[in-house]
Amino acid sequence: QVQLVESGGGLVQAGGSLRLSCAASGRTFSSYSMGWFRQAPGREREFVAAISWIGGGTSSADSVKGRFTVSRDNAKNTLYLQMNSLKPEDTAVYYCAAAQYYSGSYSNFRVYDYWGQGTQVTVSS
Repeated sequence: QVQLVESGGGLVQAGGSLRLSCAASGRTFSSYSMGWFRQAPGREREFVAAISWIGGGTSSADSVKGRFTVSRDNAKNTLYLQMNSLKPEDTAVYYCAAAQYYSGSYSNFRVYDYWGQGTQVTVSS
């Protein structure tokens, strides 16, 4: 089992940057593929980016490609999301999620077993 705690959210102007972190408990973080999702008020949960437990391969949504970068530090049990060139439409609660030994459809929220509590990101125009 793993517990996830996000941090790093806040209020930023359009064009600015934020780095989200997701700290994981336990000693098996490296065995989890990790994902970032977001949910804005009145909208469905949306895939943002993911990083595989094998080889560190990444994938991201078209809406954030070229602006957001997902990475992980297994020694620190931490997942990151570097967000640049932020837009007002990026405003949402951002969640990290974990799926142990998983390789496949990272954009499907159903494959993730563990979720953090979320961190609010607000981008002003």
